[in-house]
Amino acid sequence: MTFLVIENYQNTRLGLLGRTARTAGHDWTTVQAYLGEPLPQEAGEYSGVVVLGGAQDALADDAYPHMPGVCELIRTFHRQGKPVLGICLGSQLIARAFGGGNILGRPVEFGWHEVLPTAEGAADPVLKELGAGGPQFHWHSDTVSLPREAVHLATSAMTPVRAFRVGRATYAVQFHFETGLEDARAWSDVFADDIRAHTPDWDQRFETDAERHAARADAIGAAISGAWLALL
Repeated sequence: MTFLVIENYQNTRLGLLGRTARTAGHDWTTVQAYLGEPLPQEAGEYSGVVVLGGAQDALADDAYPHMPGVCELIRTFHRQGKPVLGICLGSQLIARAFGGGNILGRPVEFGWHEVLPTAEGAADPVLKELGAGGPQFHWHSDTVSLPREAVHLATSAMTPVRAFRVGRATYAVQFHFETGLEDARAWSDVFADDIRAHTPDWDQRFETDAERHAARADAIGAAISGAWLALL
């Protein structure tokens, strides 16, 4: 199975989701839309689409003019019943694509924090992999209000809408389940100045937080990845 991946920002990759996909025999084609690479107009032979995160907000069309096209592509895959996955900014673009609200400029939520399934999430084919809840990596300030037809799947203490589903197989996930320990370590290096601006003690906290949370977070992230990939 070959799926499509939309990159919206530099140094965002599939991470744990990609490693799980490789192990399961999947392949993907990446479009670096933030660099101006053209988006496909149709779903074509792709089995699904993943829309990755970014530091910009989901309404920043002036600086990132590809984003309305991403919303349209999300709707195209959805109409054809092909699985869609939006992570962080990608989840916010799914909300936008289906008439949900984009809530901008909230305080930054960063690092490993607990995510809890809702009752619907505990029964969902993908988000049930959260189990009773567990740590996942976060890096965002913006959030969303649910589209009218959405099913609310996960929540957390700081952000009520952590994940939702539209229809059978369009999933919006605000937390970075794809960010395993090695990916978090890489982000901590590549984005060090950005991180220090909102979490100045991250350099001192990283190893302790990683030892406490990363193994469990990686296990949950791999399970969520495998469950979504199974939809393909």
